[in-house]
Amino acid sequence: MSFCALQNLDKAIDHKALHDTFSAFGNILSCKVATDASGQSKGYGFVQFDTEEAAKNAIDKLNGMLINDKQVYVGPFLRKQERDSSTSNTRFNNVFVKNLSESTADEDLKNVFGEYGSITSAVVMRDGDGKSRCFGFVNFENADDAAKAVEALNGEKFDDKEWFVAKAQKKSEREQELKGRFEQSMKEAVDKYQGLNLYIKNLDDTISDEMLKEMFSEFGTVTSCKVVRDPSGVSKGSGFVAFATPEEASRAINEMNGKMIVSKPLYVAHAQRKEERRARLQVQ
Repeated sequence: MSFCALQNLDKAIDHKALHDTFSAFGNILSCKVATDASGQSKGYGFVQFDTEEAAKNAIDKLNGMLINDKQVYVGPFLRKQERDSSTSNTRFNNVFVKNLSESTADEDLKNVFGEYGSITSAVVMRDGDGKSRCFGFVNFENADDAAKAVEALNGEKFDDKEWFVAKAQKKSEREQELKGRFEQSMKEAVDKYQGLNLYIKNLDDTISDEMLKEMFSEFGTVTSCKVVRDPSGVSKGSGFVAFATPEEASRAINEMNGKMIVSKPLYVAHAQRKEERRARLQVQ
């Protein structure tokens, strides 16, 4: 997996700072810091490299390091099914219920949930004036009873309100779930644009980002382009170009692959993840 998940980032770290920090470990295809509606960093994000080795190297070198005086977590990205499997087997006694009607009282929760097992406590959360906040918690003596209640009551309607019933999560668990959802949405966004990104190699050392864009612009709208360079700024002879549509990208491959540019024949193909390239080579 060429993705790195990042947590505990300093609020001052933005996309550019993230790119600058991680680019030392390899070519970055995309990077993102999660932000709220006001643009303020939420303290986590992700970086996608073009190779697994680069991602692993970044994890090995940066996990636990201080960046802007904060210890940063850098680890592998987990797919949704992997996160789900790690949490689905956890046992719990405390149940969270929301979307209650304002008239629902502690006693009502006890009566409804009590059908599934012995309850040690049930409470509807209220504000300072005693008005219901329309959610609450129920604690069971037995974890199996709690699981049965969640299975049976989630989505059921009471007083024309559809209840959401689930395992009560600690704050850290809720934050982890939100981060997981963000990481998944970012990966889905990357997957969505598969077929738009082209990999170019055998570039002459004199080719710049601007020249690369000019070369490929005749085939459609170039949304980004980059010549890969080493830390000293010297071209590695390869680069990436992204188009607005797959049709434009295919047209560029047909026209530019093998074309002589500054006495060198270009190699142009769809950009692939390393695991995809390995699978293709094995088939061949």
